[in-house]
Amino acid sequence: MTEPRRVRTWIEVDTGALARNLGIFRGLLPPACRLMAVAKSNAYGHGLYDFVPAVERLGADWVGVDSIVEAATLREVGIRTPILVLGYTLPSLFEEAVRGDVRLTISSFENLAALLDSPFRERLGIHLKIDTGLHRQGFLPADMSRLVGLLRERARSLKVEGVYTHFARAKDPEDTSTTRLQVEAFEKAAADISAVGFRPLRHACATAGALLHPEAHYDMVRVGIGLAGLWPSSKMRESFGGRLDLRPILAWRTLVSEVKSLPRGAGVGYDLSERLVQDSRVGVCPVGYWHGFPRSLSRRGEVLVGGRRARVLGTVTMDMIVIDLTDVPGAAVGDVVTLVGRDGADEITAVEAAARAGQSPYEFLTRLNPLIRKTYGSSRPGP
Repeated sequence: MTEPRRVRTWIEVDTGALARNLGIFRGLLPPACRLMAVAKSNAYGHGLYDFVPAVERLGADWVGVDSIVEAATLREVGIRTPILVLGYTLPSLFEEAVRGDVRLTISSFENLAALLDSPFRERLGIHLKIDTGLHRQGFLPADMSRLVGLLRERARSLKVEGVYTHFARAKDPEDTSTTRLQVEAFEKAAADISAVGFRPLRHACATAGALLHPEAHYDMVRVGIGLAGLWPSSKMRESFGGRLDLRPILAWRTLVSEVKSLPRGAGVGYDLSERLVQDSRVGVCPVGYWHGFPRSLSRRGEVLVGGRRARVLGTVTMDMIVIDLTDVPGAAVGDVVTLVGRDGADEITAVEAAARAGQSPYEFLTRLNPLIRKTYGSSRPGP
């Protein structure tokens, strides 16, 4: 007798595929080059506090998160791997970073001044972010003279453990000129900082850069979406998909909670936003936009039931969707519905679902509700 289901929707994460993906990136790197597993924003929807223990067991050298809140909670659950906060940290939280042995990004003169005024400056490991062209976080190349002057003046009271940048167009293998210019600017900035007497870890490449720019691997690379088994862009998939077998690690499933037969012409959903063009069998599934199933998939999304495609009917609502089961013979209450993942010979990828929703795969995945139960295992079935 099978155990009764205790959840209406769940996410499965395949640790075998995760290990494979991490091994692929490890194989691209020089032996001394470290690999940072980027787990910011709930590990791109994969569950921060499940994903990080998994990559720690698999040998990730560092972990990258967005905030000190994420980092501190990881320490509380026993993570010992070095952690770098990639986002902005309020000066009032510097002490918490020291307590948790968490490294922070310093990317502006205001934040650096707050650190220099802090009693924790000598104990807080920092990574300086250089803005070489993305024009988001970071000290500009024009700022380097001022920055180096401050570093030289206060060298004995600072722990500069790293210096890094982020590429703006590394996802486009057809245009590497922008990245090459950023590499040149970064190497000059890193050399200026080293000339003060620091010996910081240098890192610049995220997933795309790790694949396309081995000359910029330096001391560490930061891999996020690649560990999830997704390509940073369709162009990257076209360029490398034939050589590297990245495998998506996430599947998202729910259930058929109700089935009914409706006549041709019946309206479905709020405002009767869709009229059936034939006599139909429809199913209700207990997921909606609160769970992360985009409202923009109304009338256009597809799911898998028994290995067959079923279209979303009407409007996606907060906690429910309606699907067309007319061409899924025998579908019944309790059947598993795959929102993302493989069922039989067919598969709906996060890339496909995101494209139908008018989103990027990054946005689609990170909007998955963090309360959804996750099961980690090698091709383990859902709860």
